[in-house]
This record gives sequence, C-alpha cells and structure tokens, in this order.
Amino acid sequence: MRLLDVSLSLVLLLLVSPVLLALAVLVKLTSHGPAFYRAVRVGRHGRCFTLYKLRSMVAGADAMGPRVTGRDDRRITSVGRFLRRTKLDELPQLLNVLAGDMSFVGPRPEDPAYVAQYSEEQREVLRVRPGITSPATLMHHHEEELLTGSDWEETYRRVLLPAKLQIEREYLQRRTLGGDLSVLRQTASVLIRRQLGRGGPAN
Repeated sequence: MRLLDVSLSLVLLLLVSPVLLALAVLVKLTSHGPAFYRAVRVGRHGRCFTLYKLRSMVAGADAMGPRVTGRDDRRITSVGRFLRRTKLDELPQLLNVLAGDMSFVGPRPEDPAYVAQYSEEQREVLRVRPGITSPATLMHHHEEELLTGSDWEETYRRVLLPAKLQIEREYLQRRTLGGDLSVLRQTASVLIRRQLGRGGPAN
C-alpha cells in the first residue's frame, strides 16, 4: 500500500499543483494570515506530525474557540467555506502522504487533546497510518451540520468521535487492499458530487 501511496500522491501533486497554487494565492489575498494551516496531529504509534491544509479559518482561530469546527462557526472565512464544502482545503495533505506521515486510506488523524482521552480499545486506530479518507469519513455525512448549539465540541467528543472510532476499528479488523480501493473509489465519487454542489460526507 505504501507504493500506491507514493506513486499516487506524486501523480496527483503534479496534476493539482496549479490549482493548489491558485487557491493558496486566493486564500492569501482574501484574508489576513498564511495561505497554509499547520496542525499538530497524532499519527501512527502515537507519533505527532504536522498536517497541512489550505487555511479556511481566520488566523489564530485555534485560540478563539473549540478544536473542532461547528456548523455556524464564525471563524470560517468566506473563501474557507467554499474550500471546506468542496474539500479542496485537504489538497496539501498529499504532501503528508508523500512524506509517509499519512496514507490515502486510514483513520482520520486527531488533535492530541482528543487522543489523550482515547480508551485502550480506541487507541487501536493508532496502529496504522492515518488517512485522508476512511469508512467513517464516508459514513458521517455533513459532520459540521451536526455540530450546533453552545457546546458543539462536547457533542463531537462524546457522540461523533466515539462513533467514528468504532467504525474505524471495525474496518481495520477486516481491512484488505480491495477494501481500501473501494474506499478510494467511493471518495472520488463523493468529491465529484461536492464539486458539482450535490453534497457528500465531511470529516
């Protein structure tokens, strides 16, 4: 699978580099702050790494509220809403895949503060490289739409995150190359629908 990760990430980076550059310029020109967002996430065997995204929120958003984004989160910029809806903000994670911190398919990497609260069973997801997409990503449609109210972070921590981790653990127990390829195919379908404005899962 690592060979597939390297070869596919190289090809995709070559193909999308003009788009990525244009989006980075757009982010930079439309809001104060860097074009790219660097987040500390927990990877394989509990090792922390820097995850890259196009910045979709105001600069310094981490210090202004929860670590997870809610439906009516005012920290999201106007361009950021488009990037998040289409998932184009995730494009820089191809660099994480190429570097070996992530895979195309695997449990989504989480903030260290959330991982610190994992049970022993939930920590099983740390046995593998985290991924850009996963079964839980595909099954949790419009996650941000579910995070409402005065304390959406608590909803994420107590309801959504445990549900996602359960899905990831069950998938890892029966994981196959064919299964991973199926997840990639379904993700590609979802991304196409997103670009056409027809919705799809979020993570």
